[in-house]
Amino acid sequence: MRWMAYVTALGMSAFSANAVSAETRGVIELFTSQGCSSCPPADKVMGELIRDPSLVAFSLPVDYWDSLGWKDTLADPRNAERQRAYSRQRGDRGVYTPQVVINGTSHVVGSDKAAIQQALGANASLPVPVKAAVDGGNLNVIVPAAQGAGEVWVYALAKDVPVAVGRGENRGHTITYHNVARRWQKLGDWNGKAASWTVPLNQLTGGGADTAAVLVQSGRPDRPGPMLGAAIASLR
Repeated sequence: MRWMAYVTALGMSAFSANAVSAETRGVIELFTSQGCSSCPPADKVMGELIRDPSLVAFSLPVDYWDSLGWKDTLADPRNAERQRAYSRQRGDRGVYTPQVVINGTSHVVGSDKAAIQQALGANASLPVPVKAAVDGGNLNVIVPAAQGAGEVWVYALAKDVPVAVGRGENRGHTITYHNVARRWQKLGDWNGKAASWTVPLNQLTGGGADTAAVLVQSGRPDRPGPMLGAAIASLR
């Protein structure tokens, strides 16, 4: 299903007290798999990271371990392709699980929380203060004027998804996955000028999604670059 994003002239008044703070210091993407015995500790770390309001953190389940005896019930082939695109952009062969990519650039083992914090560094916030908030049955997004250019994407996330794994390396265990990407869609291009989008909530809330993450990222899908800005908002 393709989503439709409606570009509108949104005033700041559209953002009520429910708007999420734009002071985001980092975006953390966890590539994980239900068929990976090393992944549950990283999934647990993700559950801790999503409680940090200065981070936009989410899980991208991959399908390339499905041959180990268990088909990942949350995997999307596009997640694995995004992981491979990051590897191509870095010029390495760093595709593994559990892998965390921080701010579209560096990567570390997803269970190593200290390494994640070190990779985030001392940056107070990403350079583009994105705003995202729900109002009147829509998700409203504002990207202000700033230096830079990139693409604007929205990810529909399911906050907590318990899965009972019946076979494979994690058989017999119930694992909870956090901020799981259920679908994602490009809203448009951002060229440094102020821009805004409105997305109807009924295009976001399928598959158990209850949260939305908005990313402004340089580069393109096959060569993703550094994150410029991000915001997260509850859809409830």
